[in-house]
Amino acid sequence: MKLASEHFSEEDLKLISEAVKKAESKTSGEIVPVVATVSGRYDRAEDFFGLVIAVAALSLAWLIFQDVTPAKGGWSSGLAVIHLSLPAVLVIIALGFALGSATATLFPFLRLPFIRKQEMREEVERAALEAFQRFRVRATAGSTGILIYVSLYERMARVIGDDAISAKLSQNAWNEVLQLAIAGMKDNNPKDGFVNAIEKCGDLLAESFPIDPDDNNEITNELRIID
Repeated sequence: MKLASEHFSEEDLKLISEAVKKAESKTSGEIVPVVATVSGRYDRAEDFFGLVIAVAALSLAWLIFQDVTPAKGGWSSGLAVIHLSLPAVLVIIALGFALGSATATLFPFLRLPFIRKQEMREEVERAALEAFQRFRVRATAGSTGILIYVSLYERMARVIGDDAISAKLSQNAWNEVLQLAIAGMKDNNPKDGFVNAIEKCGDLLAESFPIDPDDNNEITNELRIID
């Protein structure tokens, strides 16, 4: 899986930082952009893929090696020799499961068919809240910090505002910001997604939180990257 840091050149990072600076020039809000490679571990999806590979391996082995040979002799009507033994079946299942799980770990796109959208949304929400605390978005003097969180693997985004912002702007107000960030991921251009989302975020904040003459930049402007 391509890491989040590999999606952005030095020029991209500079443009995102400049977008934050420009947006904050008209609002007292503090915009903190964060990008993550992935938000959840999704172990269950890996197990499901491992099970699929185990069943496929057993089915293939059964077709190739299994045979039922009637035993010879006068009393052979109810007797047979099974060529694929129970220990062999168990070994095939165990190896197939281990191989499938390991492969899904190395190639995360294989997990996608086994992950529910609701599970992804919950993991992105959880990770965004963790980033909100980790990058001290709640530390601003006026409680005007806002997080734009983008998770590349899930192709989902989340906007979280501190207390003062949440009191005036509901989550619905950030739908366009979210759509701009997601559009950047869908176009394989997350840099433009961030820049457009930050600009829109600045416009929304400027309406309710105009720039204060004594405003200080309390949180640095760079994109935070979680690989």
